[in-house]
Amino acid sequence: MELTIINGPNLNLLGKREPEIYGSQGFEAYLGTLKEQYPDITFNYLQSNIEGELIDALHAHGFSSDGIILNAGAYTHTSIGLGDAIKGIETPVVEVHISNTFSREDFRHTSFITPSAKGLILGFGLDVYRLAVESFIKID
Repeated sequence: MELTIINGPNLNLLGKREPEIYGSQGFEAYLGTLKEQYPDITFNYLQSNIEGELIDALHAHGFSSDGIILNAGAYTHTSIGLGDAIKGIETPVVEVHISNTFSREDFRHTSFITPSAKGLILGFGLDVYRLAVESFIKID
């Protein structure tokens, strides 16, 4: 199985940025843990602060990966283009958010990703990525 994890803006600052919300662990260290837990899965990973690069990554992996785990960060609430990109690919996408976006500012309650995603997992810290992996393992 091949899964692609795509992280959006500011997620390169995990472990440094607002640790009370996002925790104190960087994503690369967490990705290492995922690879150890799931040795039979090939993980592709991309983080970008640029919306177009996220769309390009969806296009690049959207016909070859078995699943995409997408944390679009703040673009979740602003990018019609990301939502359209998900509609245009074959690979199922699970949207994840480290924090519970519904317990935060009102603008974070709207997602242009969710209507096109296979599922949404949020509010469980970095464990949302593991839960997303499990969702692909359990999908028929």
